[in-house]
Amino acid sequence: MEQFIRTHLPKPTDKILDVGGFPEFWRDSGVESHLTIINLQPIAPPTDNPKIVTAIADGTKLPYSDRSFDIVFSNSVIEHVHTFDQQRKFALECMRVGKALWIQTPALIFPIEPHYLTPLVHYFPKTWQRRLIRRFTVWAWLTHPNQEMVDRYVDEIRLLTLAELKDLFPTCEIRRERFLGLIKSYVVVRRA
Repeated sequence: MEQFIRTHLPKPTDKILDVGGFPEFWRDSGVESHLTIINLQPIAPPTDNPKIVTAIADGTKLPYSDRSFDIVFSNSVIEHVHTFDQQRKFALECMRVGKALWIQTPALIFPIEPHYLTPLVHYFPKTWQRRLIRRFTVWAWLTHPNQEMVDRYVDEIRLLTLAELKDLFPTCEIRRERFLGLIKSYVVVRRA
């Protein structure tokens, strides 16, 4: 959040679209801009902040006009839209409606898969992942998922490479976030 604020310097008059976020994420951020938070499922807007509204929308088909937001923000969402074609639609929609962008996503190259909290599992074929994730991941030990839930996650999550992000966001800067010297995630940045 500090990097986002330093990069974009959001003003109280700015309109920010958070694609796939939650109001709690912004609660203590210090950002006083007008926020529209969209998700596929209904989310109650906070009662203590009239500048935050929520809506149901799909990040691959945003119901907003071109450049209608000063900043489009998304934190770890693009990897959840199933396929590279859907990720391309997501990227195009974010670039279309936003004058500036801040799109963060975990890096495929990082050895620990962030959703399952387990090393190397994301490098196996999906058929192996379906077996391994249910029994041999920290996520499974914590959540005890059934096979249907595992299958849904394996089908949904598609981590991206740096080359793929450059292809999806050709006019944007791609920042690398590191943990212990390793690239753990990427941030796509476009300034207004």
